[in-house]
Amino acid sequence: MQNILFIFLVGCFFSGPSAAQSYPDKPITIVVPFSAGGSADILARMVSGGLTVSLGNPVIVENRTGAGGTIAAAYVAKTPPDGYTLFMGVTATQTIAPFIYKNLQYDTEKDFRPIILVAQIPVVLVVNSGIKVDSFKDFLVLARSQTTPFSYASAGTGGISHLTGELFQSQTKIPFTHIPYKGASPAMVDLLSARVDMMFDHLPTVLANIQNGKLKAFGVAGSQRAKALPQVPTLRESGVMGVEVNSWFGLLAPAGTPDAIVSKLHREVQKYLQRPDVQARLASIGAESIPMSAETFSKQIEFDRKNWGKLIQELNL
Repeated sequence: MQNILFIFLVGCFFSGPSAAQSYPDKPITIVVPFSAGGSADILARMVSGGLTVSLGNPVIVENRTGAGGTIAAAYVAKTPPDGYTLFMGVTATQTIAPFIYKNLQYDTEKDFRPIILVAQIPVVLVVNSGIKVDSFKDFLVLARSQTTPFSYASAGTGGISHLTGELFQSQTKIPFTHIPYKGASPAMVDLLSARVDMMFDHLPTVLANIQNGKLKAFGVAGSQRAKALPQVPTLRESGVMGVEVNSWFGLLAPAGTPDAIVSKLHREVQKYLQRPDVQARLASIGAESIPMSAETFSKQIEFDRKNWGKLIQELNL
């Protein structure tokens, strides 16, 4: 009996490392909670390309949209914790959703294991070119004068673009009408065609249209100016206080994923993100990679969860 127990324990001891050594031996899927073309999708496709090369194994991206990214999060939370289904988590799905959705189908604290922070991205206030003012000050004057409030698009209820708009309304005391979409790309289509007036969006999604003049950038919702848009002041610089958001994108796995697999993925993604060409690509789209351990990333998520929870309660959303 003792011999049998000994063999069993030895088998358990070596099964984890051996599984990690053979990982991956089939395609890996990174699930993105928003439509193709948005910031989460752009970053996921960058990471998938890097991992495909470094792991010598296909890494594909799957877009699952709806309910502010929570449909995709709930799906990944219920997949086997074997490292073959990963999640491009965002601030909204991991730190805001618990305070917005009453019947959330996953637990942001218990159902996921953070792997690595991929990038932090500034959020920018943009308006369509049909808004005939060229400064933030004049835009505020125009917005206050509207008998029908300006509309603002978002990538979905409960997301960063929505919550930043609510913060903006609260701080400026100007009413706006929220129009939610299933992702940043369809929202951008209507913003460019002037079906909606404005949007708070992640810089990679709007940068090209700012540069070609199709959109006007009136402010950065952060503590400092965006490196890719040095001429655009922060909202704080323009006199609007309290509209500062931290928007991050990170790779997560279902809870229970083995340490060795998480460590391997963290190591490979970190090496990819530190490449000079990748750093240059991130900078060109307005994103910034900040090296941190999986443990530090986990603490960042918890810190943001507490802050957003407090803010959402204060705004009575």
